[in-house]
Amino acid sequence: MSDKPMRRVAILGGNRIPFCRVGTQYATSSNQDMATAALQGLVDRCKLKGERLGDVSLGAVLKHSRDWNLARESVLGTDLHPDTPGFDVTRACGTSLEAANLIALKIAAGQIEAGIAGGSDTASDVPVTVNEAYRKILMEMRFARSLGQRLKALLKLRPRHFKPSFPGVGEPRTGKGMGQHCELMAQAFGLTQKEQDELAYESHQKAAKAWQDGFYADLVTPFRGAEKDNNVRPDSSLEKMATLKPAFDRKSGKGTITAANATPLTDGASAVLLGSEDWARDHGLEPLAYLADVEVAAIDFVQGEGLLMAPAFAVPRLLARNGLSLQDFDYYEIHEAFAAQTLCTLKAWESSEYCKEKFGLDKPLGSIDRNKLNVKGGSVALGHPFAATGARVLAGAAKLLKEKGSGRVLISVCTAGGMGVTAIVER
Repeated sequence: MSDKPMRRVAILGGNRIPFCRVGTQYATSSNQDMATAALQGLVDRCKLKGERLGDVSLGAVLKHSRDWNLARESVLGTDLHPDTPGFDVTRACGTSLEAANLIALKIAAGQIEAGIAGGSDTASDVPVTVNEAYRKILMEMRFARSLGQRLKALLKLRPRHFKPSFPGVGEPRTGKGMGQHCELMAQAFGLTQKEQDELAYESHQKAAKAWQDGFYADLVTPFRGAEKDNNVRPDSSLEKMATLKPAFDRKSGKGTITAANATPLTDGASAVLLGSEDWARDHGLEPLAYLADVEVAAIDFVQGEGLLMAPAFAVPRLLARNGLSLQDFDYYEIHEAFAAQTLCTLKAWESSEYCKEKFGLDKPLGSIDRNKLNVKGGSVALGHPFAATGARVLAGAAKLLKEKGSGRVLISVCTAGGMGVTAIVER
């Protein structure tokens, strides 16, 4: 579209509201309520009151029909200049990381100077609708041309028509939920409940320490009485975790995924500010880090590939394009949809057979230093409001590099639909 050179994209700040378990502090909050709060916190933190930004992109996975213009409406609820545009985007759990990619590309190409990416999701305020049979009768009544036709449609109603329809996050093409798919992955890679519990335990311990040390103090603003993520369990123990029964495979005797080593249903929202270096300098904002590259992948999970394995496929391509090895990173932020997903990804990269058969590589990508993995806690502990996780991870990664002074972070987020979004952040 242009022969101008691409510009570096700086990560200038991040903000989120505390992530809370379904049905707790945000039980009556909408996606727009939460997204607006996350955006306003970022506006306050980065002193953007009255500022007209180039664009704002955010989205949600579980949406009411009223949320059709979620980004724009959320912007209008903040102190940003009302001339700031906004657009919705959805890529399941990778939504806000994909939003960051889109905003970054606009900045890099010179279309805009600065923008915000984010996401919001609520498992508490899900759209409960009428069932399909009832809907058809209602539509028949709506388009009836006479009172007689309306009464004829009305007389078709039976008690069964009033059974509500709840949204689900199962895969339409397989009929299986994400947990069921991940259980199959865990069994394929031979994971034990013990090693999944160990990763989950570490996630809680790291998250609790990060909160205690103040790491999240300038990344989170209170909302609706919540000041911290309410799923973090510093008192959890491996002994307690071991007593939990399988959550998704209760009959075969092979189930290893439990409520303790999977992410809980969570409500929350997050946002991250991106900008050009010139815009950052003009607004007195120091770049925390830079969004260097993004790679998206999809796999054929319908034919048996592991539903949540797509990021494992994206990373080799991302590394090759940037001339890097898997070990050339100071931190690894691998979204813990389930502890099993993270472990399956690591085992895939370590396997010579898997890397050759699936990625066409002559040798495995290798192991990572587990001490560099999700060092401030992962989604198992912090929670996972689907569309909000990517921006939460991106803002945290940028702060890690700001505190260190230099380095790289590899980000990996799996999503429904057999997709994944990965990114490199550097300073």
